[in-house]
Amino acid sequence: MTLAELAITVSLLAGLGLAASRLGLSAIPAYLLAGLLLGPNEPKALSLVRPSEVTDFLAEIGLVFLLFFLGLEFTLGRLARSRQHALVGGAIDFLTNAGLGLVIGVAAFGLSFGSLVLAAAVYVSSSAITVKGLIDFRRLADDETDLVLAILVAEDLVIGLVLGFAAGGGGAAGETLALVGKAIAFVAAALAVSKWLSGLIDRLLDWLPREFFLLAVFAFLIGAGALAREVGLSEAIGALMAGVVLSETSVREEIEERFFSFRDVFAALFFFVFGLSIDVAEIGSVGWILAAAVVAALVGKVGGGYVAGLMGGLTRRQSFNAGVALVAHGEFTIILAQVASGNPQISSQTQAKLVAFAGLYVLITATIGVALMKESKLIGRYLFPIPRLAEGG
Repeated sequence: MTLAELAITVSLLAGLGLAASRLGLSAIPAYLLAGLLLGPNEPKALSLVRPSEVTDFLAEIGLVFLLFFLGLEFTLGRLARSRQHALVGGAIDFLTNAGLGLVIGVAAFGLSFGSLVLAAAVYVSSSAITVKGLIDFRRLADDETDLVLAILVAEDLVIGLVLGFAAGGGGAAGETLALVGKAIAFVAAALAVSKWLSGLIDRLLDWLPREFFLLAVFAFLIGAGALAREVGLSEAIGALMAGVVLSETSVREEIEERFFSFRDVFAALFFFVFGLSIDVAEIGSVGWILAAAVVAALVGKVGGGYVAGLMGGLTRRQSFNAGVALVAHGEFTIILAQVASGNPQISSQTQAKLVAFAGLYVLITATIGVALMKESKLIGRYLFPIPRLAEGG
């Protein structure tokens, strides 16, 4: 990628992101579409950028920042406050959506590691799109929002473990189990540091001059990603846990403020670079998988959220709103496919299908999910009208 290509790319991303925002949609599908159109695959008439070491590096930095900010939103206190919703709602969400995803994955790839990756991609909702929707549609104060956020936290925990071995699992049973053990140990160690050493880290960061404060946080982030890769895990889980550790410090808000622009720029480039790898020619081979997964997302997320809401004491309308808010898929689905695409234990054909599926799945579910979320209260009033007393009653 040359400087001229980078300038054109960033300008295009800004334009498409602005257009998506004006339409009330997430910018993620727009970034994916830009990569798909300008990438080396079909349609070749628009091909401008080819994947290279430069684009791979930009995507890696974007992945690290994206997971870091998701980790910053996760705190042990938040989990404790919503533990009932997280346990019940999270369990229903996992059993319903991971189960449906696994059925589709086994039908597509047989009993293989690729089917597990597909199941996880179908299972996990987009925290970024959902939270943005809650803000844009003024739902943060609604009663069902606590359930939605609790389920997202539960999903983050599960996917954090999955990311730990998605890059290298799928080989011999012993090797995969060892990776699972490493992932659990890594997450446990990060949570322990977050609980017991956050005060020491807090004082150190607060004592540093602001210039060195930025360098120290950046070094901690990159170091956590490098450490995760060094022990055979994905750098994604290292970045996520770095955010979790710093989420308990008093400087969390300052970190978010100072690194927010970096996250937006590099995250946009991450989704764009992923779009470069989507081959439209693969649509034929993943068409039925995509159709089944979209139906599963609508049935599983809305149905699972509805049941979880009723069990949590919400009304039928509130429970419906909670389920609809979880339909959109985004960053984690893309990240799972990206990480799995480098797994040597997954065949190149399966990798190509996973990448094509993830990109198109996010394009569709993000668009449908935001549209449904915007109108869910109106739909809820139609589906669940308030009973009226009979005349003369």
